[in-house]
Amino acid sequence: MALLSGVLLVTFCNIVLSRTILFDDPIYGQPEQIHLSYGLDPTLMVVTWVTLNEINDSVVEYGQLDMFDKRATGNVSIFQDGGTEQRREYIHRVVLYDLIPGQKYFYHCGSDDYGWSPLFWFTAMRNDSNFTVRMAIYGDMGKDNAQSMARLQEETELGHFDLILHVGDMAYDMNDDNARFGDQYMNSIESIAAYIPYMTCPGNHENAYNFSQYVAKFSMPSSFNTYGGDSNHFYSFNVGPVHVVSFSTEFYYYLQYGFEQIVNQYKWLEEDLKNANKPENRAKQPWIITMGHRPMYCSNNNDDECLFTDGYIF
Repeated sequence: MALLSGVLLVTFCNIVLSRTILFDDPIYGQPEQIHLSYGLDPTLMVVTWVTLNEINDSVVEYGQLDMFDKRATGNVSIFQDGGTEQRREYIHRVVLYDLIPGQKYFYHCGSDDYGWSPLFWFTAMRNDSNFTVRMAIYGDMGKDNAQSMARLQEETELGHFDLILHVGDMAYDMNDDNARFGDQYMNSIESIAAYIPYMTCPGNHENAYNFSQYVAKFSMPSSFNTYGGDSNHFYSFNVGPVHVVSFSTEFYYYLQYGFEQIVNQYKWLEEDLKNANKPENRAKQPWIITMGHRPMYCSNNNDDECLFTDGYIF
């Protein structure tokens, strides 16, 4: 969305009216890039969105049967891109509480002063493990030539998926054109991610400015009851009979951002798997799925990148 500034002149009956178009006009403060992610348990859902100017209110109205009988508020944080323009965006996060597992909810997000998003809906996670989980799993999808997008949109609308797992590499790249590529990409996936949880892990194309776009714009759960930020790099969650573990393969390739993150992730992963393998937990989630951007196996035996670069962390 382009920034507008200047003077609009209107003449009528020899009278000149002028109006300055300000950055805080309501249309410029409306929500965009709306997406969902799972909370720490089935009674929670996280709604994340962006405004392109400073809006201090972060509100979601939601309920069943098209009735907004619940209202949740959250927080807003400033994201400043590392590009030459140093563009600022405002990231809004709201946790929806007291959801009834397995029930459908309608919602919109925004504020009373600056307007609301369109109406969206989602189904809260079931609170049992006796069902088949339907996931769409993919990676390396850019804002251009996203040939899977139409199919993903259609199948999401038909209710074929419970969630998305995006295994890294988004927009190509989110930081390009002073982060406008990231904005365009996040707006393009809104038609999917505003309806079902969009769970992610980082890829090498998110590395710019210490993964700042990825860290800022997604809201993955952490064991510290927080969402987004560094917890986007590694986290886990349960859905039905599956324990999903998301981790960063990229820590091993961008050591300029610090070695400590490798140690922290390793210690966390040990504890997470130890807990997941307790008999009482394994009985409920017998399947453990891990996701990281770089492949564990490769079918191309003549490619140095495949044999020696991408595979050495395993």
